[in-house]
Amino acid sequence: MGKFVALVALVLSVVVVGPVLLVAMAAGEGSSPSGPAPSASAAGATGPGTAGSDPGPAIPATWLPLYQQAASTCPGLSWSILAAVGTVETGSGRSTAPGVWSGANSAGAEGPMQFEPGTFAAYATVGPDGARPPSPYDPVDAVYTASALLCADGAASEPTLRTAIADYNHSTVYVDTVLTLSLALAEDPTVPGTVVAVLTFAAEQLGTPYLWGGTGPGGFDCSGLAQAAYRAGGISLPRVAQAQFDAGPAVPGSGTVQPGDLVFFGTGPSGVDHVGLYVGVGEMIDAPHTGATVRLDDADWPDLVGLTRPG
Repeated sequence: MGKFVALVALVLSVVVVGPVLLVAMAAGEGSSPSGPAPSASAAGATGPGTAGSDPGPAIPATWLPLYQQAASTCPGLSWSILAAVGTVETGSGRSTAPGVWSGANSAGAEGPMQFEPGTFAAYATVGPDGARPPSPYDPVDAVYTASALLCADGAASEPTLRTAIADYNHSTVYVDTVLTLSLALAEDPTVPGTVVAVLTFAAEQLGTPYLWGGTGPGGFDCSGLAQAAYRAGGISLPRVAQAQFDAGPAVPGSGTVQPGDLVFFGTGPSGVDHVGLYVGVGEMIDAPHTGATVRLDDADWPDLVGLTRPG
């Protein structure tokens, strides 16, 4: 894949074509100046097989149809892009930080979708049963207004999707994180908060140099990246890829890969030499080899050994 150029196309294809892609892998085969929300992380990582920092769905049940309905007002706009923006900004309203439900944050942003007052006024949209006059603190108005803003900036079109997200927040890391989470949400709308934390960390490392033995922050090898990403989700992993594979728990051979799963490659169950973090729609984030960087990569390498699902 052509990394995030291809990622933009993948995001839009999920919406335009409409399928939720399931990849069966057999085991053994800007308006907001607020910046990206910090990765959700536990104070101390727990062990493999635990639930992690936030095992429930990342998107609250009442917000999922809100994102889907608001995105439908802009033909071509993926609801998962809108949901990823809300997830990065305030955890879909779960944040208790200043400016989410009253007042403003230190940068002047307001509401669960984090608008500057002038931007909200310019695109204010009253959604079904929203507040009148429209309010940035009302979830319905906030999400419908975010949809209107993204639509006006070109988020419904592949060539301008990335710039539309950058208009929402000018950080490259922010854009990469939104695009990454949108793939995970498109494949599984109920993706757990722990997995969002894991993938958020991984997305924030895109472009970081490969470093053999690296565990960050300036460089990672494949297993160092997986270990650090899962630590951000409150789950402890062994250091090297073989030990991570052995720690499991394994996804059964008849199972379907899910966002956040670890995808292992090598010569066999005792010869694991590479690991990636599955994002969604057939893509993973990995640190492949010396001379490369942490990247979005195809997850269908020919030497697949199996999958695990820590937590």
